[in-house]
Amino acid sequence: MNHPGEHASEQSQFLTMADGQPLFVRDWPSARAHDAVLIVHGLGEHSGRYQRLASWFRTRGYAVRSYDQRGHGQTPGRRSALPHGDDLLEDLATVYNDYATQLPRPPLLLGHSMGGLVAARAVLDGRLQPPAMVLSSPALRTWEPTWRQHLAAGLARLLPNLPLPNGLPFDKLSHDPQVQPAYRNDPLRHGWITPRMADFIFRAGASSVRDAAQLNVPTLLLVAGADKLVEPSGSRDFSTAAMATQRITTRYFDALYHELFNEAEPARSQVLKQLADWLQKLA
Repeated sequence: MNHPGEHASEQSQFLTMADGQPLFVRDWPSARAHDAVLIVHGLGEHSGRYQRLASWFRTRGYAVRSYDQRGHGQTPGRRSALPHGDDLLEDLATVYNDYATQLPRPPLLLGHSMGGLVAARAVLDGRLQPPAMVLSSPALRTWEPTWRQHLAAGLARLLPNLPLPNGLPFDKLSHDPQVQPAYRNDPLRHGWITPRMADFIFRAGASSVRDAAQLNVPTLLLVAGADKLVEPSGSRDFSTAAMATQRITTRYFDALYHELFNEAEPARSQVLKQLADWLQKLA
């Protein structure tokens, strides 16, 4: 999925969290940047899958940072394991604040899928205050039946870091025929979830929809109408509840799959045009 020459400007480091956990951080700096964005990836994937999106932002004058969330990618530790239920929120705040201190003004925040949920919940909690936020197919509601959500809550107390298959359907990531094999063969991807992480996703999704009327950051919500990984009705309800704040712009792509930034053309360019138009209005 990467293109020749794109790695030339990528830098990486480990950033240590308050509990001693190191996180793998990627930067795509730009000497000509007038702004910056922090990208938060989804369940089972990693920051390296955002190379192309980072390049898109850089050509528009943004420096870009992303990181491998706890239990993911090149961040060490058991896959999808969390010592505490709010670790992903704490980690985001730490990485965001570290990045912000290096910049003339705080970065935008962009989260995809589980990363969109982590971004939304952290902002609603007041853990960070980005100037603006983009949520791409955020995991605000699951397709999992209620009984399985209750089971996750029970197991989160008894066997919090038991590795279970996450069951995400590879063939519904994108209509681009190259995306599924690249994802399947990606050595940094994994297919696990733990009860504690599942319980976090279920709880934080429901509470974010409940709290959407408190949204106080300009937000672009991008919704894949044919999403089979997260339930798009969660985004619809979040959007409806947040309307009163006049901070939310929602764009629906009825026929598109989960990974809007990796969709087949011409859909991908249409998604990016909506993002570009919104960014321009912010400026």
